[in-house]
Amino acid sequence: MNAPSASPRIPTGPRGLPLIGVIRDVRKDSLGFLMRTATEHGPVSGYRLGPGRSYLVSHPDGLKHVLQDNVQNYTKDHVSYSLLRRVVGDGLVTSQGETWLKQRRLAQPAFHRARISAMAAQMVRAAAELSEQWTDAQRSGEPRRAARDMLGLTLRIVGEALLGTDVRAQTDAVSAAFNVISEQTVERFRDLRVLPPILPTAYDRAFRQANQSLREVVATLVAQRRRHLEDRGDLLSMFMLAQDEETGERMDDAHVQDEVLTMLLAGHETTATALTWTWALLEQNPDAERAFHAELDSVLGGRLPTAEDVPRLVYTRRVLDETMRLYPPVYILSRKVVSDDTICGYRVLGGSMLDVSPYVTHRLPEFWPDPERFDPDRFSPERSATRPRYAYFPFLGGPRQCIGNNFALMEGVLILATLGQRHRPRMVSGYTPKPEPLITLRPSEELPVVITSR
Repeated sequence: MNAPSASPRIPTGPRGLPLIGVIRDVRKDSLGFLMRTATEHGPVSGYRLGPGRSYLVSHPDGLKHVLQDNVQNYTKDHVSYSLLRRVVGDGLVTSQGETWLKQRRLAQPAFHRARISAMAAQMVRAAAELSEQWTDAQRSGEPRRAARDMLGLTLRIVGEALLGTDVRAQTDAVSAAFNVISEQTVERFRDLRVLPPILPTAYDRAFRQANQSLREVVATLVAQRRRHLEDRGDLLSMFMLAQDEETGERMDDAHVQDEVLTMLLAGHETTATALTWTWALLEQNPDAERAFHAELDSVLGGRLPTAEDVPRLVYTRRVLDETMRLYPPVYILSRKVVSDDTICGYRVLGGSMLDVSPYVTHRLPEFWPDPERFDPDRFSPERSATRPRYAYFPFLGGPRQCIGNNFALMEGVLILATLGQRHRPRMVSGYTPKPEPLITLRPSEELPVVITSR
């Protein structure tokens, strides 16, 4: 669909209003806006977001072009990343060019499959401890916030497995700070508030305090490791001991802190969000839940899972995949277009901005029949083989594909298996989960649940 065209078409899209473009529609219902735009205007649509021109690319062929084939033409010189850099600095998620390539090469060994498999026991042990808390809640009837539980669990796992550090004492501080930053980052982008948060207002002060809180946590972790620096085989060791090939210099603490903060936030928030949605979707789809429980009983027989069980928990993995189809934690990403280009026969102009949205593409009926239905068997080998590669991209693709995708998938399967053997979280009466499009696509109100027994 990206064949050269003698006369590329001009993308159409919602007209919006003078000066502000479609900002009002985005503020009102960003997910609905994205779906309507793709549905009504085709694989590449165009609109104005404030004074600037933006495009939405939704077709898998276009996504392959942007994320893989011509990736150098689509950079992270976008206001959304400028806002994110205020928090995580120039870490692996926000960096570009040679800086990013060096960071990626440095971090890659920590995510080799053999090393990830060795982390399985830590993941299961942490999930089993949460299971005991759920058992206590089941006896007392006390509701839990599933999102809060999943965030605490995945934060602990990232700290122990990747950073070699117990961060449980900092869980509340990290979660509270990230909530403020997540909400404000999205609000600032939608309101085109691109100036730094330096004003003496309560709003700007809350952002600065949250950012400082995160930085203090990370600075303490790095300082503690620096005092007892040794190669523990984890990601933090790799960053702290790495030396420049030419100069022999090591990363300074500020750079290490950027990387640690990036891994703490990106490494736990996305997986926790996917797991939280999974509990809601299993309750809403009893047939899928029964098949999930049947597999756990058949494969595990009541014991805790191990890394060797992950390939055997086929349906559990499909449940997780289908959850991330419907509610991809990273639901939209933006790029800057460097030079004029043609995508799916449509012209995009250099200097403009471009969006891709897993949330949208994962719901296109030409690739996902009855797209709103929860059906884990969409991910059987036979049905998956009929879809283009980029019809499903919760971890992006191309050279910037998420470095932790295999870590997150193993972690997700092991957590679901550990908790799902004993518990059935049930949403409290009267509650209906609604997606909240912040930095990630969280369910509303942190998914309040009552823990019941299988």
